[in-house]
Amino acid sequence: MTTSIIYSKKFLDHIVPFGHPECPERVEVISKALRTLPPTCKVYWKEPLPCTREDILLCHTNEYVTLVEAEIKELAKMQYFSPLCMLSTGDVTICPDSYDVAVLAIGACILGVDEVMQKRAKNSFCIVRPPGHHACSDRGMGFCLFNNVAIATRYVQKKYNVKKVLIVDWDLHHGNGTQDIFYDDPSVMYFSTHQAGIYPGTGNNNEKGAHNTIINVPINSRKESATEIKSAFSDILTPRAKEFAPDFVFISCGFDAHKDDPLGGLSLSSEDFSELTSIVKNIASITAKDRIVSVLEGGYNLKAIAESALFHVTSLCA
Repeated sequence: MTTSIIYSKKFLDHIVPFGHPECPERVEVISKALRTLPPTCKVYWKEPLPCTREDILLCHTNEYVTLVEAEIKELAKMQYFSPLCMLSTGDVTICPDSYDVAVLAIGACILGVDEVMQKRAKNSFCIVRPPGHHACSDRGMGFCLFNNVAIATRYVQKKYNVKKVLIVDWDLHHGNGTQDIFYDDPSVMYFSTHQAGIYPGTGNNNEKGAHNTIINVPINSRKESATEIKSAFSDILTPRAKEFAPDFVFISCGFDAHKDDPLGGLSLSSEDFSELTSIVKNIASITAKDRIVSVLEGGYNLKAIAESALFHVTSLCA
């Protein structure tokens, strides 16, 4: 079986101010890089459809979704005067097309799930924006409108009766929204490595969840951080995940823990993402029938994310 790559050029339509790190070019460079994969790496490309409002409500409150709809609708009326503004709940730039792009991002993750669960693909990589792991049930923040991975998790549980899901988050920043949504849920294990002491200020290792299914490994900024991250995957994630025995695995796939990323101080190389992917694949092979959906989160050096995505998807294909 092959790897499905889910992407749409419409992801470029979520406009941000000039110089903003979460720029449309991020998904464009990844898409172009993956078009160069050799024939031995068996992939196929799929165009997503928007999700439904019902899908968003799997993780977000009706009040919050209504607020997002209303603020973007109001912005669309006055775009001649102000084409961009900030969502009232937090540091999320919105433009008149942001809602349409955000529901397409969720739809991409849902399609990735369907491709895997219906056995058309072994795994999927979703090249989406805006990212999602900072979005809480009632608040957007950190460039994130809706929590793509969290919604896809609830979707695979609801549609396919999947009992237990593992979410692995190797983004530079802690996925506070994902943790918040599943903090009291024993059916979802959330594992995160992230740089200690930076935005959003959560992710201490004493945040374990109501059922001890939250695993945070904050990493200090230093040259040895790449080794520490890989050790956390081998020595902490692997035994805990095997014990948890997930039926499905998601990756919150941020590439901003790369040594060249402008927002961080961790030291992963592009090649290191291949090693992390292999560790997660091994976990999925033992308990989850190889079922993985990887979803783009952060990563703000264009050259680094293009290279890292190539290593990541090549490992998914292997």
